[in-house]
Amino acid sequence: MTTSQHSKSLIFCILSVVKLRILLRPRYLKDVSQVDTRTTIQGEEISAPICISPTGFHCLAWPDGELSTARAAQAAGICYITSTYASCTLEDIVAAAPRGFRWFQLYVQRDRQLNKQLIQKVESLGFRALVITVDVPKLGNRRQDIRNQLNWKTNLLLKDLRSLPERNSTPHLQMFPIDSAFCWDDLSWVQSITQLPIILKGILTKEDAELALKHKVHGIIVSNHGGRQLDEVPASIDALTEVVAAVKGKLEVYLDGGVRTGNDVLKALALGAKCVFLGRPILWGLACKGEHGVKEVLNILKDEFHTSMALTVPLVFFTFCNNMGKVMLSEINQRKTNSI
Repeated sequence: MTTSQHSKSLIFCILSVVKLRILLRPRYLKDVSQVDTRTTIQGEEISAPICISPTGFHCLAWPDGELSTARAAQAAGICYITSTYASCTLEDIVAAAPRGFRWFQLYVQRDRQLNKQLIQKVESLGFRALVITVDVPKLGNRRQDIRNQLNWKTNLLLKDLRSLPERNSTPHLQMFPIDSAFCWDDLSWVQSITQLPIILKGILTKEDAELALKHKVHGIIVSNHGGRQLDEVPASIDALTEVVAAVKGKLEVYLDGGVRTGNDVLKALALGAKCVFLGRPILWGLACKGEHGVKEVLNILKDEFHTSMALTVPLVFFTFCNNMGKVMLSEINQRKTNSI
């Protein structure tokens, strides 16, 4: 996985979560005999607030690539955001996990007809939201790619993915440039051609969060692109509270980046995220054991999060249902507590 320039944003992304400057304040002598990690995103239930971020070229990590990832997500009962740069066809991904909960991540292309065809295609295939990545109007300075003389189009797209256009009636998007002119006013065009909820991925500031609200999108994924775009920007967790405060509960906010433990998940929720999305850990699991590796990564995080819930138990984190005797996830509102 490449990083931007000197990789400072990646370092910030990871260390800002795991450093002890963000602390949990546990409360005890509460009934935690039953813990329920389920929640909803965009009205759909997931087994835990731990989902899969869009990353490309999964076939580089495991032979059947995104098919394994999709099956693992379906088995875990969580959302998988499929990338524009998937190395398997969308039809094959859907067929591999027909009951899966999927969103689709779009890199907006210069050809509007191409965008329209793709959006309508994913809608017809049962994808349930459109995630537009906003932080790549231009590819960041990725010095490791330069040092390794990595040319995605020459070394990967034409060699490893050249058979895809023959199997897919939609023109192969990896061969088309991202639209650097796409702006806020263009969102209305996207909204006019789809009924899917629109989520913006890559928002880091309250100003952009307020604009997202103004343009009636349905959600925001706070993300610095894994530290791979612009160096020396805030870690996702550091930008989260600013974005959450800006939208005032009027749309859902999610976190992408830097999550490595169950405690990281809990901290993100306590700071206002509805759920978190995992990038690199999913690819590590996929490269190690394919579908089973992804399942293991998800199970480790879910188990750790379950434990974190049971060991913290402040009322702000959980709603206690006395008639059922369960500890359940509730909406997090930092203003109600000083638990972090």
